[in-house]
Amino acid sequence: MKGYIQVYTGNGKGKTTASLGLAVRAAGAGLKVFIVQFLKKGDYSEIKALSRFDNIEIEQYGLGRFVKGRPSPEDVAASARGYEKLCRVLKAGNHDLVIAEEANVALMCGLVTEKELLDLMDMKPGHVELVMTGRGATQNMMDRADLVTEMREVKHYFKKGVAARTGIEK
Repeated sequence: MKGYIQVYTGNGKGKTTASLGLAVRAAGAGLKVFIVQFLKKGDYSEIKALSRFDNIEIEQYGLGRFVKGRPSPEDVAASARGYEKLCRVLKAGNHDLVIAEEANVALMCGLVTEKELLDLMDMKPGHVELVMTGRGATQNMMDRADLVTEMREVKHYFKKGVAARTGIEK
């Protein structure tokens, strides 16, 4: 089976949810899945759910806080480890679906470079499906991808003060 490059971007809710739904679908079909979460650290509900699948691996490369302004050396180091892990996983070619969650946000925060993300796309083996999520995908990334979905916020209850809810947003 040929693998494609998918980018889920935009300011609307649903990018992570879409990629994790794809992971569950792939796992259900017996495919091997690897997920790197940039910027995240913690016991999110999706970590608990995905841990039930033998064929889904998920690793977090964040410090569990928002990166505001200049990233700390620790933030940069954590993202570098995540990027290096993605490179090793892609080069090995042992997974059918590889998801770089919040990769676009990591780029916007200065934790990875556009060149590094484009290099991931280039090193993807032919049979591997690569998904990159997060708002702020660059035009070059979207041009290189085979599928681009832009989630557009029309209305969101966050603007009325509703905090992230366990099982829905986190």
